Formats: sequence, structure tokens, C-alpha cells
Amino acid sequence: MRYFHENKWFFPVAMWLSSRIFICIIMLVIVPLLPVPPGGVAAKFGWDVFFSWDSNFYEAIATFGYNYSLPGKQLPSVAFFPLFPLVTRAFMSVGLPFKVAGTLVNNLAFLGALIVLYAWMNERHGKQKARWVTAVLAWCPLSLFGTVIYSEGLYLLFSTATLKAFDKQQYGWTALWGAIATAARPTGIALIPALLLVSLWQRRGVKAYIASLAAGGGLFLWSLYCQITMGDALAFLHAQKAWRPSLGFDWLRWLKMIMQIVVGTTNWKYGYIKDPWHPLLFAIIIGSASLLWYFRNKLDATKVNYGFACLGLFLWLLAGDPLTNVVMIFGGIYLLWRLRRELSLITVVYGFCGIGMLLASGGTISLNRLSYGIVSLAIACGVLLARHPFWGRSVMGFFAILLASFAVRFAQDQWVA
Repeated sequence: MRYFHENKWFFPVAMWLSSRIFICIIMLVIVPLLPVPPGGVAAKFGWDVFFSWDSNFYEAIATFGYNYSLPGKQLPSVAFFPLFPLVTRAFMSVGLPFKVAGTLVNNLAFLGALIVLYAWMNERHGKQKARWVTAVLAWCPLSLFGTVIYSEGLYLLFSTATLKAFDKQQYGWTALWGAIATAARPTGIALIPALLLVSLWQRRGVKAYIASLAAGGGLFLWSLYCQITMGDALAFLHAQKAWRPSLGFDWLRWLKMIMQIVVGTTNWKYGYIKDPWHPLLFAIIIGSASLLWYFRNKLDATKVNYGFACLGLFLWLLAGDPLTNVVMIFGGIYLLWRLRRELSLITVVYGFCGIGMLLASGGTISLNRLSYGIVSLAIACGVLLARHPFWGRSVMGFFAILLASFAVRFAQDQWVA
């Protein structure tokens, strides 16, 4: 037993295995026993529970290749970067069905991401913080997308490997892992300016600049492929118009999300207070939190902590997905800024570049899932929780509840992120 605890792989493997078993029990055992929600599907024991939404695009790409059609006629699959379909196709070449191959690729890559992240954090911050950071990435509710047929696992693996190599000034590995990462997801583009900015700020020299530019090799090859086969080097960017009509900060949708949190979706939809309970409950929660903070020095610290934890849970039950979207983005910005002197510069700069790219993308759809792919946010959250064990345990418990909820919704073909 001591050998396992001292083994550098033990903790990330344990976090991966426990969280993935938890997800599989929910999706394969519990969900098939639940009633089918309106607009959902009946989940059955099998690989189908891991297949929904974007999985359809990846299957079409891995099986038939890319299409590039005008928005409104057929959604263009060229918006999805090629690494995940290519690796999945390689697994399929040995006889595995797409659903098996895609699930295995994502899960194995996610395991690799946890191992790389733990090794990096252990070297830089020590074992305790490394464990918290790894636990946050493994048990975050959006880690569901490290198990179902999506590309999150591959992107997290190679983007984390890129940052780790750059932090250690291993520029050959930085270029290699970065080139693979920029072929995995559009958000990989944020790696290029982040690496260049840190190279400039720290005056790292010519090798760092070359590695930073070479990290965009995957993006360059993907763009070249689009030019040769589709006559449009930026086809992947133009295809995004099917989901995000224009670039820029979509302040109207952000206003909508904030108002959904404050007054409720029903009241926002109708433009007047049709459901008075939502704003009333919101006011009670915020008022209670304000009183608890004001009298915190006169109350037992344990009671104050539990009080805030309960109020946070009630707020989530009231506001739901809009709250998680806002917290993931703006909470992430706050954490990166607060811990900017403790984290490595590349972690902070990549985090800001990634979030900035999402905010300028012209939409809010799937922002919580896309921000989860920015490993800097998990690092900041884990480092902070390592200082506050009570809040660490509370957050991990909340993560487990939300992860179970997301797993149920995905298995029933309900929108998650």
C-alpha cells in the first residue's frame, strides 16, 4: 500500500478512476431506471449513453470526412478540428466501432492530462496543491466531457503538456505538444499569443519565440488542408457563423444570463414579473449572505462557513446553468488575477488569453465547457482550495452533485454544455 501512495501516478490515476466510475454508474446503471423527460431519450446500458450532440459531428468526420456547407442548409463539420477524429479513426482501423473508439480515446487522453498536470503541479507547488488541482480537474462537473465522445481529453492533455514544457524551458517539446494542441480545438489558438507574450515579458530568447510560433503548426496544417480541399484557408473560422453569427463581446446574451440569475428565465422571457418567487428568493439569498458576512465576527466560524455553503447551494438550485456559466468565466478571471503572483506566468497569461478569446467569440453557447478546457482555471481553483480545506471539501461535494446531474442529462440527450 505504501508503494502505491508513493508512486507519482497513484493519485491522478485514483482521481481519474473514481470520477469515471462515478460517471459510468450514473449513466449506465441509474439513468436507465429513471423516467424519460420531455424531449429526451430513454437511456439504455451500452455505449450509446456516451454519444450525443457534438458526437454526431465527430462520427461523421471520422467515417466520411469533412463537409463545408452554408449555414442554414447543413451545419458545417469543418468547424470541428481534426485531431480527435483522426485519432479515433486510427482506433477504428483495428476494428473498433466508432462509439467504442471515441470513448476510449477521450478517456485515455483525459487520464494522460491528469497525470501530466499532477507531475507539473507537484514540481512547481508541491504534493498538497498538486492533489487539489488534480482533484478539481477530475471532479469538476464539466469533466463529464472527458468521458463522453468529445475532444476535451485530447485538448487538455496536449495543452497542459505544452504549458508544462514551456514552463520548464523545454522548447522542442513545447513546439511539438503545442502543434498537436492547436490541431485539437479552436481554443488552442490562445496558446500562441500566450507563449509569445511570456517569451517577450521574460526575455527568453530566440528559441522561445521559435517554439511559440511552431506551436501553431497544427493550426497552420489545418488551415492548409482547408485551403487545398475547400478553397478557404479560414473555413473552420467561417463555419463558426453557424453557431456564432458575428465576433465580439455578446453583451445582450450576457445581460440575459445575468437577468436569468436575478429575476428568472420566465420573467425575462415575458418582460415583466410573472413569477414573483424567483426574484424574491434571490433577494432572500443575497440578503442572508450579506447579513452573514456582516455578523461573521460575532458568529462561530464553522456556522458561518456552513451558512455560506448552504446559501451557495440554494443559489445554484434557483439559478442553474446561467449561474455556472457566469461563475466559470468571471470567477475564473478573478481567481487568475488574485493568484497571479503565485502561479507561473504562462499559466496566468494563457488563462487570460483563453478567456479573452471566448468572450470575443460572439456568443455564450457552451462557454462553461470551453472554459473548462482552459487548464489554468483548474490550477487556480485547486491552489486556492488547498489553503481552505473546508471549502475544498464543500466544493468537491458540490462538484459531485452537479457532475451526477450533468451525467443524467447527457445520457438522456438533454443539453448540458
